[in-house]
Amino acid sequence: MHTLIRVYRVNHQIQQLIIYQSHIYIGQSSYIPYTYKPFKQNLILLTSHLLLLPFTFNNKFSMKKQQQQQQQSNSIFILGSLLLLVLYWQATSVAAQEVEDEREFDYLNASGKGPQHWGDLKKEWAACKNGEIQSPIDMSNQRVNIIQKSRALVRNYKPANATVKNRGHDISLQWVFGEAGSIKINGTEYFLQQGHWHSPSEHSINGRRYDMELHLVHVSPDSNVKNKIAVIGVLYKIGHAEPFLSQLMKNISSMIDEKAEGNMGMIDPREIKLGGKRYYRYMGSLTVPPCTEGVIWTIARKVRTVARDQVKLLREAVHDYAEENARPLQPLNTREIQLYDTQENINN
Repeated sequence: MHTLIRVYRVNHQIQQLIIYQSHIYIGQSSYIPYTYKPFKQNLILLTSHLLLLPFTFNNKFSMKKQQQQQQQSNSIFILGSLLLLVLYWQATSVAAQEVEDEREFDYLNASGKGPQHWGDLKKEWAACKNGEIQSPIDMSNQRVNIIQKSRALVRNYKPANATVKNRGHDISLQWVFGEAGSIKINGTEYFLQQGHWHSPSEHSINGRRYDMELHLVHVSPDSNVKNKIAVIGVLYKIGHAEPFLSQLMKNISSMIDEKAEGNMGMIDPREIKLGGKRYYRYMGSLTVPPCTEGVIWTIARKVRTVARDQVKLLREAVHDYAEENARPLQPLNTREIQLYDTQENINN
């Protein structure tokens, strides 16, 4: 879910504003990160780019312009001065967001909080039990529709500040949202949000599960887009070390079995290699609660390699119940799996 309101820019032109997770979006693609500190239902926002005026909510999240207490000159904004902004916001949870508190679920069969129980733990997680297009799935040759395509999946990534985080149930790498670039699917731009690792792999190919799987999670802030989440999956088997993961090993080693995070500085997601000319695509869900459906999955057909000690560290770092943090395979039901066969590699 996201909140759509209106905002008065410095030039007093009214623009759309979308608040999604911890970022502000103007129009359909531009964004401005913000920091917030909640005071009950109030949020204090700081930004050097916008001038928000107090507003009142009705059922449609509308706001009324109120008088500015003192005139602000454009030069102040050009110099990047921070403004103190007060926003009255009836906070709502973002349904698309993965659960961060790992104490609410786990991967153990006998704990009562394992995958077979996720749908019973919270009503908001009912899709984990009742959903019709759940992930992960097995991509069998017998169920794949091959599509010839001239151009591969294009990733418009760029270096951005990132944080590695031990979430208890997995290790994630989180970029400042919107700054690390995006991918385009059917004309819709999805911004890279974070990557995380599962071991063993969650998806399988012709019944075979591999040693590790990376998920690159992208989100569209466009209020007109129905399917707001797009995930790229990369499968790995034991072999040569994975160069991108090697950059994170020292930081991950420092947070073994404890929830912690560390700033990595500028990390370039273009260094995550996909390779090959083929990739699967299907409609599915998040693989952790709340198991939100409508996720566009893209799985690279080429299986890459990862060192055994890299997989071992990822398992040691998380809590004991998540050392094997792969959700069981879900029924395909009536879904179609597409295998795109392109004429160029998908590393660009």
